[in-house]
Amino acid sequence: MTCHAFPRLDQRLARLFGLVVSLTLLAADHVSAQQQLSEAVGQQGMVVSVSPPATRVGLGILKAGGNAVDAAVAVEFALAVTWPEAGNIGGGGFMMVHPGGDRRRRVVCIDYRETAPRKATETMFGPRDGRYTHKIVGVPGTVHGMVTAHKRYGSMKWKRLLEPAIRLARDGFEVDAALARSLNAVLASRSVRQGEHHQELIRVYGKSEGRWQAGDRMVLPDLASTLERIADKKDDGFYEGRIARLIGEEMKRGGGLITRRDLDDYRARVRSAVHGTFRGHDIYGAPPPSSGGTCVVQMLNVLEHFDLRKHPRYSARNLHVMAETMKRAYCDRARHLGDSDFVDIPSHLVSKSYAAKLAGQIDLKTATPSEKLAPEIRIADESPQTTHFSVVDRRGMAVSNTTTLEGSWGAKIVVRGAGFVLNNEMGDFNWFPGHTDRRGRIGTPANRIRPRKRMLSSQSPTIVARNGRPVLVTGSPGGRTII
Repeated sequence: MTCHAFPRLDQRLARLFGLVVSLTLLAADHVSAQQQLSEAVGQQGMVVSVSPPATRVGLGILKAGGNAVDAAVAVEFALAVTWPEAGNIGGGGFMMVHPGGDRRRRVVCIDYRETAPRKATETMFGPRDGRYTHKIVGVPGTVHGMVTAHKRYGSMKWKRLLEPAIRLARDGFEVDAALARSLNAVLASRSVRQGEHHQELIRVYGKSEGRWQAGDRMVLPDLASTLERIADKKDDGFYEGRIARLIGEEMKRGGGLITRRDLDDYRARVRSAVHGTFRGHDIYGAPPPSSGGTCVVQMLNVLEHFDLRKHPRYSARNLHVMAETMKRAYCDRARHLGDSDFVDIPSHLVSKSYAAKLAGQIDLKTATPSEKLAPEIRIADESPQTTHFSVVDRRGMAVSNTTTLEGSWGAKIVVRGAGFVLNNEMGDFNWFPGHTDRRGRIGTPANRIRPRKRMLSSQSPTIVARNGRPVLVTGSPGGRTII
């Protein structure tokens, strides 16, 4: 995780944001124990991401006069080059945007989550279906999401925002230790070595001799060409024309379901943020199909009923209260949450009165068995390989963006001739009997597969504000542990 900043940002915002950076660094999987960690403070803007080159791209956009959304768009495309295990144009995500000082504009979430293809069915998967096949790929949303964000908030020319990513892919960049480990791991994995449909990944990301090392140089000419098309034609450069044809051909090679019509149909959604309050602060989170905003607000509402500050942070009592709170939020997540274009989401889940009821159920001396709260629900594993970045500009506009391919390297399928990795997001539905149900059924209806539906997510990009100004911009990788 890297953070770059430059002078003259409100000191309170900068210090809080820098503290979050420090805490995130401590939790990052790819940071070595020996690496020097420090708090970063900026005064005119700040960019935080897992990739040093991508972070520098965002900072460059801010220095050139771009706003936080301009920088976020540039970082997203740069991460598709420099952090391909999760950064992407073949996946999706959620972007929270706080307009900063302009109180006339509301906080929104740009939902660019993937969708199920038109040919998808509720019973299309079985327990033996793998996570690294063409059939598990959802319709990618990243490119349309970035175009939507730019149309709504961008201040710089679109092409200018893609130039750094194109340059990184075409001219190459230095591989750091974290990327070298990720590359070596995926190339050595049995699914890639033995899979007939993963040879393009080996061709694009493999090394002719030996293993990847920090300091090696990576060049991605096919991806550079794809990004150039997107720079020239925006979303039409991805969802139509040559790239759409290459995606369609890739699907046919491996028995995938995505068609040219699926690509042409895809649209990002601009949704109202989930809003809550916690001890004088406004909490803004991503709405369904993300479960993040709903669960975070619900849990904070419950925790307001307990004075956690009276006890040490990691005391048994505080951990017990937090665990009991999370159990109840996750039960509601499994029962009720899904794509709000397809299912009705109960409004009471984020109400203070409902939180009071849940708080009253918590026994401070006894843990509640999960089976008692939800005898029918099984909480399945979710891949932790996601990436998050945050941006704040000198005007106080803030972006919290989480993006993913689902698993590390997604389906481990690279579109032949286009140079980018495809997601394996269909596995985030209740995708086969018993996966999320203790009784062997296909799981709760809210997250069952339907054509063009978005799958439930745990991505939790979050913005905290006080008196209308952002004071905390945060998010995380981690699958269901994000929440």
